[in-house]
Amino acid sequence: MELIKQYIIQSISAASNNLRLSTQKIEVVALLRETIVKSENLEVDIKGMKKITELSTLAIRLNEIYSYLTQNQIDLFKLSDKFKEHSQFLIKDLSHMLDMVNPATFKSALEKLKENSVEGTNSEIPQSIPASNENGINVDLSKRKPDSSLFAESESNKLKEKIIFEEDKEDEDLFFQNYENEILETIKPIDGMLKQLSKNEVSSEELSSFAKVMKTNGDISAKIGFDIIANMHWIISKALQLIKTRELMPGKEVIESVRACLIVIVALVRGKEVDINNYLNRAEEFGKEIQTLNSKENI
Repeated sequence: MELIKQYIIQSISAASNNLRLSTQKIEVVALLRETIVKSENLEVDIKGMKKITELSTLAIRLNEIYSYLTQNQIDLFKLSDKFKEHSQFLIKDLSHMLDMVNPATFKSALEKLKENSVEGTNSEIPQSIPASNENGINVDLSKRKPDSSLFAESESNKLKEKIIFEEDKEDEDLFFQNYENEILETIKPIDGMLKQLSKNEVSSEELSSFAKVMKTNGDISAKIGFDIIANMHWIISKALQLIKTRELMPGKEVIESVRACLIVIVALVRGKEVDINNYLNRAEEFGKEIQTLNSKENI
């Protein structure tokens, strides 16, 4: 199953590399890939996506790919050509889906998908539970939701509500008035530090200080919903911490991977209309690699 997921994820990545993606569309592609990675039953989830208007066209194409990988005897000599074919077909369907959604509406669609997945998974639902309504269906009212259109709130309304309910007003001012300056302020110093790392001209105190700043900025980004930006910060923070404890050596590949994280942060914060998928892919792969390493000390 992991091989199937990797094939589909790489097909999506290859297709997205042929599109000119905005910041929001990059976020949606990342969420889509994350959904596939975390899927416990990919076949059920793809079928569930076919029932959701915004995802249906793309889901049909993903289902074709899934069927090819699971129901046919794969000719390894032709697999590369088939991969190119699948990726090419995905371009149009992925573009269509990205034009229909933004990160907020895509997350809403994923909530519908979770509901479909629960309905399609019987292993956790005892068959002997008696029906609780007139149609013989056991209904968990705690998870029941009204029409999703009622929750299609604009991002501005969500931010207004966050400000109303948040007790710490100073934090909100930081988030919404000084966020860009706060995030970008440390980018150049860290980029300069990376150039000195290979020469062992960076002290452990500097590494620790930058790691703390990146962790804090990542937490701020996550708090206001910038998931990709937050993840890039956390990856850098963990990498610097591991370099400090000498569990990760600052070779060329490591330094370039950290720089890829920086590039993604700057592009997303400034809203640059450029294709950063290659940087994003490299940064996320680097994050997965260092996730298996446990630092000897906490920040």
